[in-house]
Amino acid sequence: MSLPKKTRTTRRDFLKGASATGLLLAMPSGILGAAPAVLKPPPPVASKPRRPRKGMRTHANSPVVIRRELSADLVVVGGGLSGVCAAIAAARHGASVVLMQDRPMLGGNASSEIRMGIMGAHGHNNKETGILEELQLENIYRNPLMRYTLWDDIMLSAVLAEKITLLLNTSVHSVETRNNVIKSVTGWNLHEYCEYTVSGRVFADCSGDSVLRLSGAEFRTGREATDEFDESFAQPRADAHTMGNSILMQLRECKEHRPFIPPAWAHRYTDANAPKHRKLRADDNNFWFIEYGGLIDTIGDANEIQFELKRVVHGLWAYMKNHPDGRCKNYEMDWVGSLPGKRESARLVGDVILNQRHVMDAGRFPDSVAHGGWVLDDHHPGGIHHDGEPSKFDYPPVPFGIPYRSLYSKNIDNLFFAGRNVSCTHAALSTIRVMATCAVMGQAVGTAAALTRKHGCMPRDIYKNHIAELQATLLDDDQMIPHLRRKVAPLTLQATAQFEALRAGHDRNIEKGEWGTGAGSGTGGTKYKWQDKQIETGVWLKQGETARYEWPASVRISSARAVFDTELSFRGKRMRKLEGTTDYKELPAMLAREFALEILKDGQWVEVAREKDNRRRFWRVKFPAVNGTAARLKIISTWGAKTDAHVFSFEVA
Repeated sequence: MSLPKKTRTTRRDFLKGASATGLLLAMPSGILGAAPAVLKPPPPVASKPRRPRKGMRTHANSPVVIRRELSADLVVVGGGLSGVCAAIAAARHGASVVLMQDRPMLGGNASSEIRMGIMGAHGHNNKETGILEELQLENIYRNPLMRYTLWDDIMLSAVLAEKITLLLNTSVHSVETRNNVIKSVTGWNLHEYCEYTVSGRVFADCSGDSVLRLSGAEFRTGREATDEFDESFAQPRADAHTMGNSILMQLRECKEHRPFIPPAWAHRYTDANAPKHRKLRADDNNFWFIEYGGLIDTIGDANEIQFELKRVVHGLWAYMKNHPDGRCKNYEMDWVGSLPGKRESARLVGDVILNQRHVMDAGRFPDSVAHGGWVLDDHHPGGIHHDGEPSKFDYPPVPFGIPYRSLYSKNIDNLFFAGRNVSCTHAALSTIRVMATCAVMGQAVGTAAALTRKHGCMPRDIYKNHIAELQATLLDDDQMIPHLRRKVAPLTLQATAQFEALRAGHDRNIEKGEWGTGAGSGTGGTKYKWQDKQIETGVWLKQGETARYEWPASVRISSARAVFDTELSFRGKRMRKLEGTTDYKELPAMLAREFALEILKDGQWVEVAREKDNRRRFWRVKFPAVNGTAARLKIISTWGAKTDAHVFSFEVA
């Protein structure tokens, strides 16, 4: 009996058609390209129907291993938050981008398969904004119950909204380098049995594990000796130890207690041998301290580390759930990770190696492009098997600057990096490794990559010749850079202002916080807590009220920019540690939900832009130029019903 006839589009025809647009639309499981909300198959690429293929597939007409080639201005390796933000930033500034991710979803340690919290700078007004804040606000809007699997697709949607070619399930295994310049990277897609070779002008290693050191890029691992950078967190002698990996678990409240029966291979814990100095209870706990691997190789020994962590997590949950004091009787294990989250492996070397002394001096670099503000939080390499405190702390000034020169390679001319593999010491890594900090480093790298395309140069040339342009672009895109104030558009400064505060160059309240005594264990038993003190900026506008600029003669207006208050507290936007909750997260009440931009033309107010259901802190619009003598931002509604809108800045250009 013959098989049904099928039509066939060859790989050659598919790739030929895709090359006309510079990207691949979603056909194979590993490729996702720029698309609207609903992905559509590509149009037919053959000018006339091809003869249907008959019979069974054979080696001759259907090879097992497929090979494809792509190219882009920027090739990003690693789809965690740093890679996602780098790819989006570059694409928005005109660069073509290929994003390669070795997992089936984006997010890295923040994804549904690992579920680490997105931590960042301390202080209510020091939260990381830009693309990260945009993602987190969109998550509240579309995923108010904060489900991790939906969060995965929030990140996916953000990438698909740009002209980015996304290769999921694709692990880079080789790099072609000539004369200290990366020409291409090659990765294996485990679902398609496909080998992708991707060439590019510049490359960004956002893999966390510095996989592009295959290029010959300088890197370092382990902990530095004290005398190398004069760091108090360093060791008398350098060693190969790192912070370990963690497997997390999430709990759900239950009404009926059922004992947990662990697998036979799980560790057995009692009061005598249970880990000390850890919170072995259910309340507000994601069990980050279930950590192992710092005394071995967090990459090369990954399989051993994964299984040991599984043995620990099942054993510890059995100890807690079945404990006679009933500490966890009202909880059950809802989810446990299989893939450990890494904190540290290999760090690439740039023109500047960020160290503890830099951090404690507030990172006052002339080329700062991002900021940090987490504590120096150095986990003991022994992890869960270490009987002492799991981590030691120090408390830097917040925020501190992160230099651009730590984000590109010292010896590979076209290599950027962002995330936990940037140019830093082990001690400095203990504060900049958290994911919100990684995200803003990613946005800086993606923006710089687009500038290398614009100016036809390499990453180091941006520092030498275009660093002011990079900083100004980042500030204009709502990225905070310590000690720098955003420049306001000249046209706005030339106007008569209704509210001077809206053109002061402030896009957030000014933080005057400091470390004081309070909750939180520090080195040697000292207690510290961040104390918020702020100067409020911007203005509060009632619903129906406007903010207005006027000029004595007609001016030409073609764009506008506004920044709204979205409660810059990273804790308010974090994913939940406990599953099964039904309380919905709400967008910040003082955020403008609906507003309009109007221009006074020939004595009549003309609406040139309107936003409904706005959930962005940073809003920018461009439109065909209009001549007018005044412009105003009109607040129509907020997310808090009768609540006023808090607007940090508004300007036109």
